[in-house]
Amino acid sequence: MFDLSVYLSGLVVLGAAAFLTWVVSVQRRNVAIVDGLWSLMFLMAAATYWYTAPAFDAPVAGEHLRAPGILERRELVLALVAIWAIRLAVYITARNWGHPEDRRYQAIRRRNDPGFAFKSLYLVFGLQAVLAWVISLPLLGAVLGVRPLGLLDLAGVALWLVGMIFEAGGDGQLARFRADPANAGKVMDRGLWRYTRHPNYFGDFCVWWGLYLVALSAGAWWSIVGPLLMSVLLMRVSGVTLLEKDIGGRRPGYAEYVRRTNAFFPGPPRD
Repeated sequence: MFDLSVYLSGLVVLGAAAFLTWVVSVQRRNVAIVDGLWSLMFLMAAATYWYTAPAFDAPVAGEHLRAPGILERRELVLALVAIWAIRLAVYITARNWGHPEDRRYQAIRRRNDPGFAFKSLYLVFGLQAVLAWVISLPLLGAVLGVRPLGLLDLAGVALWLVGMIFEAGGDGQLARFRADPANAGKVMDRGLWRYTRHPNYFGDFCVWWGLYLVALSAGAWWSIVGPLLMSVLLMRVSGVTLLEKDIGGRRPGYAEYVRRTNAFFPGPPRD
């Protein structure tokens, strides 16, 4: 079941959130605040789909929606997204608080000056709103689905939990590592970082494929576009590839870390 009007309502909300955050970024001359908005966009999308979805007693194909099962899945996906989104937004905002604009955005600013203040509306904020809107398709599918909860939902929650362990666990381990002055200039290769160079990105990957399984259980097979796009971004665009573009030059020990540690999917270290 796909409802274009419900889906478009998500784009309107995300566009408005992106615009308001852009206004703040212009005043602060720092577009990095979009990183804190990123995960919250998905919570906004899920809440919008939940609010604008058809009433539970609306007829569908001659039958009535089975309210109990649908209510459970709608609440389930909203809860999963809320836990993931709020945790990530708080972590990123706390990490960036009081720091200058991230070097990635500084590079984008240099390439697009003069006039970057206006250009950032579509180059940064508008782009992220559209990407979040497309990726949010599993949330739409899970909210609109009419099937009762099943084993795929359970598998989706299990995969989501694995993702949260890797993402939140990896972020926490890295934060503690960086907080120790003795680790200045060193490469984090402990805990989850011993098995993958990007446990947080791998965790994000699992979270979104877990949400897709919940949507698939609801009958929304077509929402696979969302996790596929997120996977491409994590592995080939703004995730692993962008982060490792110049990190070897800034951290001498990183080349050795790359040699012995898987880039994305966890695995035993190579001797």
